[in-house]
Amino acid sequence: MNGVVLVLNQNYEPLNVCNLPRAFRLVFGSKAEVIEYDHQEIRSVRAVYRAPSVIRLQHQIRRPRPRVKLTRREIFIRDRNTCQYCGKTGSDLTLDHVLPRHRGGQHTWENLVAACRPCNHRKGGHTPEEARLRLLRQPFEPRSDLYSLFSPYLEDTRNEAWRDYLFLGKH
Repeated sequence: MNGVVLVLNQNYEPLNVCNLPRAFRLVFGSKAEVIEYDHQEIRSVRAVYRAPSVIRLQHQIRRPRPRVKLTRREIFIRDRNTCQYCGKTGSDLTLDHVLPRHRGGQHTWENLVAACRPCNHRKGGHTPEEARLRLLRQPFEPRSDLYSLFSPYLEDTRNEAWRDYLFLGKH
């Protein structure tokens, strides 16, 4: 019983993805209803069940806004693979702490930028002002969107029906 199921809130807002056993527990526990079925069948001793592909919860769930994970890759994506000091574009970039860690700088979205090696070396353990460098753009935490949260699952053709609920349209 392997597979994934898209979970929608009561108002059809995409919430998350769960596995098939969890989806069956939600449906059989009257906590969710099946909106779309998968092509897979699950057999028990006494019955055959069609596997759900999309389920909708019976009650509205309040949840915090999903956040993008702070990773090297996501910093480069946010900064469009561009050095935030000189504007050089490329794949040979490093991460730079705007306020160096040894001076109290945190490992946060607002303190990390992409930098080319020469600019990072020039800046060293200084602030941009001390190194006479200027940030092209202030660092910020990017907002999470439906595409980034659910696109990895859309590579599987069995999940094609999800596109209608994720507002992504057909290929």
